[in-house]
Amino acid sequence: MTRLIQICLAMVLLLPGAARADMEALYDAMGMERIIEIMREEGLSYGAEMSTDFLNGAGGPDWERTINDIYDTDKMSETLKRGFNAAMEGTDTAPLIAFFESETGAEIIALEISAREALLDESVEEASITQLEAAQEAGDPRLDLIRSYIDTNDLVESNVVGALNSNYAFYTGLADGGAFPFEMTQDQIIRDVWNQEPEIRDETEEWIQSYLLMAYQPLSDDQIEAYIALSETDEGSALNRALFEGFNEMFTEISRALGLAASIYMGGQEL
Repeated sequence: MTRLIQICLAMVLLLPGAARADMEALYDAMGMERIIEIMREEGLSYGAEMSTDFLNGAGGPDWERTINDIYDTDKMSETLKRGFNAAMEGTDTAPLIAFFESETGAEIIALEISAREALLDESVEEASITQLEAAQEAGDPRLDLIRSYIDTNDLVESNVVGALNSNYAFYTGLADGGAFPFEMTQDQIIRDVWNQEPEIRDETEEWIQSYLLMAYQPLSDDQIEAYIALSETDEGSALNRALFEGFNEMFTEISRALGLAASIYMGGQEL
């Protein structure tokens, strides 16, 4: 695995200097480093929940160190960039950089990051869902814009696929680590993961709508429509695909590592 990562990183480093600079400019304009930091905070919180609910408190300090290592921001960023840069190869980044460095683009990124930070607090997440339910009952027209943005970028389907892939990687890590007191076949893993799809889809739809409704509240309709228009361009579509490629690769690696780590503490106990 280390050798494979080295090869992939070498391939990225072979990109022309100007292309690498454009990718870094786009990465910075979208605030990706801060997003990675927030995802680390989310991961550390999830790791603590796993210790309590999944491992029956068996993790302790060793588990905390393991989770800290799995959610290392440098490794997360490297993995994300590897998938992102590969998927963006051949795409003109100039209109994307121009948008995200504009006043509207910069405000959108700041609001997305601020909302993601706020959702680290469970009470804020509950309030955002309450706000969504109220908007649905009132027939708030802003929801139509939010749903248009979600549909244009295929956010629900892409996130559901990403979650299923992550769950599959987690189960595979558990199985490879010997967590199950019986042989877990690939067919069984796939069936168990697929059975989670309806619940994952419902939770994904609710979370995305509540998050974006809260995040974009200060924006005008024209600003959201401009963001949708960017998403409809070839460059915007390529960016969306590249983000999901990068994040899917990152979360798949993390999930498998979590499964392997958890298997050490689980031994042969029943799930």
